[in-house]
Amino acid sequence: MKDTSHHDERIAKMSFASVYPHYVTRLERNGRTVEELHQVIEWLTGYNDKQIKDILENKVNFETFFKNATLNPNADLIKGVICGYRIEDITNKTTRECRYLDKLVDELAKGRKMDKILRQPK
Repeated sequence: MKDTSHHDERIAKMSFASVYPHYVTRLERNGRTVEELHQVIEWLTGYNDKQIKDILENKVNFETFFKNATLNPNADLIKGVICGYRIEDITNKTTRECRYLDKLVDELAKGRKMDKILRQPK
């Protein structure tokens, strides 16, 4: 397991609104849409478009973002490496959940089909 403690607090305190424009830019550059991004966010967190808008306006940090979310029960099916860390080995809950979102956005940007991104148990 890789130790993520050196950046766990930084990630937890980072506002979702500060990262969101980067998600949008990356996805649009790769031919994906804000609607698809919101679909992925809703699948992972349960937040609808209005809630996402409120979160952005209120500059909610990732710790609160995930604490108030209803995480999809299949989120633990998100595996792989993102930002140099194997997601399933990250022990800090907020950091792991943030990396779940990063991984979903990464897959969306790389053109993966939505039915594969929104994981279903086998």
